Amino acid sequence: MLSPDKLTPRIDPSRDTGNDADFIDFDKLIAIARRQWRMVAACGFAFAILGIVYVLTSVPVYTADTSVLIDRSDSQVINQLAAFGQMDDDEGTVLSQVELLKSDTIAYAVVDKLKLVDNPVFTAPKSSLFSVSTLKSFMNFRSWFADDAAVAPDPERKRRSAAETVAGNIDVERVGRSYVLDVSYTAQSPDLARDIAAAIADVYLVDKLNSKYEATRRAGQWLQERIEELRQQALDTDLAVQKFRGEHGLVEAGSGTLISEQQLSEINTQLINAQAETAKAEARYARVKSIIDAKQTDAIVTDVLDSSISNDLRKKYLEASKLETEIEARLGPDHVQAVRLRAEMEEYKRLMFDELNRIAESYQSELQVAKSRENSLRDSVTQATGVAATAGETQVQLRELERTRDTYKNLYQSFLTRYQEAIQQQSFPITAARIITTAETPTKPSAPKRALVVAFAMFVGCAFGCGIAAFREFRDRFFRTGDDVRDVLDVESLGVMPLIENNADDPTLVDPSNPRSIARGGKTTTYVEEHPLSAFAETLRSAKIAIDLSAADQRCKVIGVVSSLPGEGKSTTSINFAKLLAMQGARCLLIDGDMRNPGATRAIGRHAEAGLLEAIVDSRPLKDLILLDPKTKLAFLPTVARYRVPHSSELLASRGMDQLLETARQSFDYIIIDLPPLAPVVDARAINSKLDAVVFVIEWGKTSRKVVQSTLLSEPELYAKCVGTILTKVDPSQMKLYRTFGSSEYYYKRYSRYYTES
Repeated sequence: MLSPDKLTPRIDPSRDTGNDADFIDFDKLIAIARRQWRMVAACGFAFAILGIVYVLTSVPVYTADTSVLIDRSDSQVINQLAAFGQMDDDEGTVLSQVELLKSDTIAYAVVDKLKLVDNPVFTAPKSSLFSVSTLKSFMNFRSWFADDAAVAPDPERKRRSAAETVAGNIDVERVGRSYVLDVSYTAQSPDLARDIAAAIADVYLVDKLNSKYEATRRAGQWLQERIEELRQQALDTDLAVQKFRGEHGLVEAGSGTLISEQQLSEINTQLINAQAETAKAEARYARVKSIIDAKQTDAIVTDVLDSSISNDLRKKYLEASKLETEIEARLGPDHVQAVRLRAEMEEYKRLMFDELNRIAESYQSELQVAKSRENSLRDSVTQATGVAATAGETQVQLRELERTRDTYKNLYQSFLTRYQEAIQQQSFPITAARIITTAETPTKPSAPKRALVVAFAMFVGCAFGCGIAAFREFRDRFFRTGDDVRDVLDVESLGVMPLIENNADDPTLVDPSNPRSIARGGKTTTYVEEHPLSAFAETLRSAKIAIDLSAADQRCKVIGVVSSLPGEGKSTTSINFAKLLAMQGARCLLIDGDMRNPGATRAIGRHAEAGLLEAIVDSRPLKDLILLDPKTKLAFLPTVARYRVPHSSELLASRGMDQLLETARQSFDYIIIDLPPLAPVVDARAINSKLDAVVFVIEWGKTSRKVVQSTLLSEPELYAKCVGTILTKVDPSQMKLYRTFGSSEYYYKRYSRYYTES
């Protein structure tokens, strides 16, 4: 009995069945190159032939060159005339000139200058088989169905066609980072190529000259119109300024200062002086007032010193004081004279203070006058300030009008100057380009470069062949080597069996004296007998060893031989395997278990009248039904299908089949059952429980890996009993191309001597 873990499929469903590798496998790449080099070589050879045909049929063409220098030293007229002149971008300028040389304008001018429409050399048809014009005319489907009148070119169409031809053959390249443009033209005639190249350069210079003159003329006209507009706008803005001044009384006093501003400045000055006078008068009055209040007789005031009355009274006061002091000292303070003098002194003192009061009143009067003047000036300043503020607000609008007037005046002067310069430029039209290399007649054709064309065609062909080869390798999803079997199915590879071609003229021979014998079929059924030391036979011996090791505890081993699809060599493998076992002395029984398509019976038992069906259904004895090979002693139980058996799986799983196998186990060491393929029918699944081992047959290079995987995954119990696989119908000449370094097939030459029968 098999353990449960042996029933688990060993195939990883997520494993890639393709040829992709995790890294670059150079051995595999070399093997692919060995397999596909013929395809690559064939494509390269075919394309090389096409290249040779192209070279032989193509018309040689000649290329003439001329060089044009874009002179950047001249001033740019358009930049001078622009309101805000800016230098052109050098890169963009040069690229623009390149496109100008390739433009239709230049092409039409060249056609008209050289009269190319009437030039027979230029209008001659291109005779090259692979030329662009030939392909275009061939791809023009409209001309296939149009009548001759519609296709006939009119003069304008001929001119346009000639211009398109010229534009298509012009090539302009910038020389490095310089301002030199290399202009080349390709034509079938060297003289025509030279003439057109020279005409292109001349037309380009004339076009630049005309374009500059036309641009200057248009700029002058525009400037003239613009100057007239600016002149009128300058007059209007100046008139608006003067009118605004008159309406708002903004009269200037000179030097750009308004009268109101000048008056405000003068009144401010007077106010400051009045404030100083008021302060001075107030100080004088306060001083006199303090002297009067303090009764100071010896205080000094300027106006008192200047007053004769005050000076006389003071003098008399001092004299009386002096005399009173002397009398008092001599006669005593109570003397009549002393008392009289003191009375006089008091009178003088009173008169002095009366005079001082009069001076104080004059000071007070001056103070009031000063204050009145100060207040009056302050009111005047306030009034003048209001007028100035109003004038200042109005001046904002005035200044805006003046700025507008000045702007238009400046623009008018600037445009007037530029207009004069434009008039001068029209008188001196100087182009900004010149020819530095004139076109010369080419001495040898520039195309086709024969060696390069053939080499390029061969390269393209090899690349195309590599693409086809890569596609073929990508689509190769078949089993090629034993390593493929082990990597994809996780099953041991038992070996390979080369393709054996049967001779259609070989008849199936039956011994007339012994109708119970096996017929002698073609090479496919007797190959192991005739070549017992071949690789074919060695593969079958490997299968025997694997079966003996897997079912060592079984006295009689029941072995099923199965495949995924019909026609993979399953019956041939079963017959030769059974004969090999019989030749080695084992008692072997071969049963044709494919009741719907008994291939083994057709090969070696076509003359049989009864077989497996009679043994199962009618319970006929096995010894009455088997055929015997007199040479190898192989016993064969055929399947004689006189009608289609719809319930073949039930017969294989029936009790009658069990009894048949039980009977056969008593007489044989090996029972080989040729089973139907897994994909179309379920017979192999039905008999699986009765098998001890399974040998899986895969046709080399024909059966898809995905088909084998899917069929084995659907039969996990049968897969668990599979001792290995055999690759059949192997082409030895192709097989060597799939041998990779390190594999057993790689060393085939070293051990092939073991398969030599001589």
